Formats: sequence, structure tokens, C-alpha cells
Amino acid sequence: MLKFLNKLPFSTLILATIFMLLTPIHPMPHVVEKLLMIKNMTLYKPLDIFDLFFHLSPLILLIIKVLKEKK
Repeated sequence: MLKFLNKLPFSTLILATIFMLLTPIHPMPHVVEKLLMIKNMTLYKPLDIFDLFFHLSPLILLIIKVLKEKK
């Protein structure tokens, strides 16, 4: 199903994860902002939800690759 994960090296996924979690740096990373919105129960706009998943997608792929390698 996710055969392209086998071709992606861990280093690329780790760099993409760090980059996407930290962008934009100023005034606050989007992931932090969206997590605060979840805490305050204000995350309801579809664009904000998409943005959260967009910034978390490399982390999700990295977790899936690690779990695949463990098997």
C-alpha cells in the first residue's frame, strides 16, 4: 500500500518532519497554534483542520515507516 515509504530514507523524512513542525517560525509555528486552538476548542474551520494535518503529515509518515520497519 505505502510502497513509496520503502524508497524514502529516514533522513529525508526526519528533515521534512522538523521543517514542517517548525514552519513558520514567526510569530508561532502552525502546529503549536493549532494545538492551542484544540485546547481552547476553537479549531473548527476546515482550513485550520487541513493545515494541522498538512503540517503533521511528515510526522505521520515517519511514524508509519518506523512501525513498518519494526515488523
